[in-house]
Order: sequence, then C-alpha cells, then structure tokens
Amino acid sequence: MGTEVTVHKNTLRVLMFPWLAYGHISPFLNVAKKLVDRGFLIYLCSTAINLKSTIKKIPEKYSDSIQLIELHLPELPELPPHYHTTNGLPPHLNHTLQKALKMSKPNFSKILQNLKPDLVIYDLLQQWAEGVANEQNIPAVKLLTSGAAVLSYFFNLVKKPGVEFPFPAIYLRKNELEKMSELLAQSAKDKEPDGVDPFADGNMQVMLMSTSRIIEAKYIDYFSGLSNWKVVPVGPPVQDPIADDADEMELIDWLGKKDENSTVFVSFGSEYFLSKEDREEIAFGLELSNVNFIWVARFPKGEEQNLEDALPKGFLERIGDRGRVLDKFAPQPRILNHPSTGGFISHCGWNSVMESVDFGVPIIAMPIHLDQPMNARLIVELGVAVEIVRDDYGKIHREEIAEILKDVIAGKSGENLKAKMRDISKNLKSIRDEEMDTAAEELIQLCKNSPKLK
Repeated sequence: MGTEVTVHKNTLRVLMFPWLAYGHISPFLNVAKKLVDRGFLIYLCSTAINLKSTIKKIPEKYSDSIQLIELHLPELPELPPHYHTTNGLPPHLNHTLQKALKMSKPNFSKILQNLKPDLVIYDLLQQWAEGVANEQNIPAVKLLTSGAAVLSYFFNLVKKPGVEFPFPAIYLRKNELEKMSELLAQSAKDKEPDGVDPFADGNMQVMLMSTSRIIEAKYIDYFSGLSNWKVVPVGPPVQDPIADDADEMELIDWLGKKDENSTVFVSFGSEYFLSKEDREEIAFGLELSNVNFIWVARFPKGEEQNLEDALPKGFLERIGDRGRVLDKFAPQPRILNHPSTGGFISHCGWNSVMESVDFGVPIIAMPIHLDQPMNARLIVELGVAVEIVRDDYGKIHREEIAEILKDVIAGKSGENLKAKMRDISKNLKSIRDEEMDTAAEELIQLCKNSPKLK
C-alpha cells in the first residue's frame, strides 16, 4: 500500500477518496468494482487502518485493478494512527479526525501529482478534495453514500426554511426534529471559515449517488430541480455475500437448521450503540416473540461488556438454541441472503437498508440517528418495512417489538412485505447494469471534456 502502482495504458484511471468510515468506504468499493467491470482502473485512497480491513473485501479478480493508496494524516497527540478511522473512534474525537484529514491536503495533493489520475471521485464530507484536484486540472465528482429522499429533505430544510417538504411520507417526529436542530446548529458552529458549500448554485454539475430511480425517482428529480445538480444513480451499495471465517461458517450452519423465513437478524451497524434501556426492551421483545434470531449486540471500544451482564438476567439460558447473540462482527450480506432469514431489525443506515432490499428481506425499522429516520420512512412508504415507533419520551416497548416481530415473521403483513420486497428487488436487479453503464459513460464524457485530456 503506497503510491507504487502499475499504470495500464489507455485505461481511465480514477482515484476514489471516501470519508474515513466503513459505511462510506463500503459503497465506494462497491462502485469501484462496477467501474473495473467496465474497464476502469481504480486507486482507492484512505488511511492505513482502513486499508487493512478494506484489502480483505477485494476479491482476487479485482486485486490488480483496485489499487490501495495510503494517505498519511498529520500526527496529532490525541489521534494516534489506530484512530485514523471512525470505527471505534470515541465520539469526542470526531471533529479532530475531520481536522486531521483536512490537514492532510498537502499529502493528498502529492498523491495526485504522483498518480496523475484522469478523475477524482470524492466524498461529500471532504469537499476540499475537489479544489486540490482542480488545481491540477483533474476533474472531480462527488459520490453521495446516502439516498435522495434524505438529501432532498435536508436541502429543502436548509434552502427553503419554513417551506413544507412536498412529500408527506418523509418527515421527522418531534424528538427527532429537536435532535436535528441541535446537529445543524453544531455543524454551523464547527464550519471552517473557508468551508465550501457543497451545493452552491452554479452550472449544472454531476453527482453520483448510491441509489436507483426504481426506489427514489421523485426524490432524485426534486433534488435536481432545487439544486441544479444532475444526480446520476450508481445503484444500491451491496456487498458480496462471502464468508470463509470458521466462526461465520458455524453461524451459517446454525441458520441453515432453521425453517425458511423463520429467523430475524438484529443489527444496528458498526458505529451506533444501543442504550441499556433499548437493549433490555429488544431482549424482552425477542424473548416474548418466540421467533428465532441472530442479534449483533456491539459496544463502544473501551466499554465492552460480558454479554451475560449486558443482557437481562437469565436471558441467554431462556432463549436456548432459538437465538444467537454476538458481540462481534457478523457476515451481514451472507445472513440477509440466507433463505432462513425472514426479517431484519435495523437502524436503517443506508447501506443496511439497501442490502436488505437487494436480498429481499423485510425490514423492522428502528432508526437511531441522523439520516436513519428518513430512510425508515422511505422504506415504509415503499411498502417493504414496518417501524417500531418510539413514544414521546423516545422510548421503545417490548410488547410492540414482540407483536411486530410475530407479524412480520409469521403473520399476514409479513407476507405482504415479502411480496413487495421481492418485486422491488427484482426491478432493481433488472436496471442495475443499465444505470451503471449510464454512470460510467457520464464519467468518460466528463474526462473527455476536461482540460487535462484535451
């Protein structure tokens, strides 16, 4: 990993630069594979700690065409190299990590000088990368790793304050609105003096987005109309369902002994953690429901707990072989793609939502933070999810969880959700290549029109 790379002649060379979070690197890698399938050469640029886990996600057939490029961040005493990622990063260091990444501009510039890519695809969270690329006459485009519904909702909120969002299915509840106002205020306070508005009005520009017109056409069109940005969908971010770890195989064997559609997968992503109250309500909800389950119960670094202590007393004994509780990574695509899996309790991060849709598994939505409530409302609108609704105090309740679970796994509403999910999944697969071909052509034209290649 470094800047010693093989250059293929007559191949469009693209440097991809995701934000330092697994939930961003994963969709960038997904697009990288699709571009390689269309003859591109990809340089994926990130920090050493992120590349270490990314290399395991690159199948052999892509190992020559997706080359990993290490970006060195400046050494800050409070941010040792193992914190050059959001995975396991204490929340109070988030801003420091953003600052360190921005301070790595000179290193990023050197990488571009050495590699001389034809195009840079960068993350919305590091808008400055576009300026660095343009200084070297390299065209640059954003890849947005969330969907169009949430983007158009936020855009409407910021650009048209007081004007109601025209799609009533997408909304925030009172406690979510309060959280959102705090976040927007904090974000305005944190903004660097030279901060660039990533959606500043100007000539129509291209933006890649991890979505499809099959599920978000009206939101893509609304955002494009409001912003003068041309949204080019690259399809949902979906990982390959591969597993070779012995623990994973044992888990998949256990799942294979369960009836078709009888098991629910419970996971809240790699960076969100349940409160003790939420954990208890989910545990009792799973117990009362009598359904089979795999539950990934993760804890922040430094706050790891023994599972027996973290769960209600006697819970593991009472559920016996009906459920598995893991306190480590689980092979999510492999589990969702398994015929025994009939539902997914999810925080509704965009990657998780799109994987579930792709594999045709109904979602039991339990949003926690940021864009997740809007993602949850979108999939409820699409008819492929049901939401566990928090009360006015932001609490969830075990009885409601148990009822929803029973209904999704064995009831009538579960059948309807599964039928709708199968339809959408099939339609997404039918348009996938066409959407990506269009995106690849758009990028080729962009490079042809660039001063660098003229």
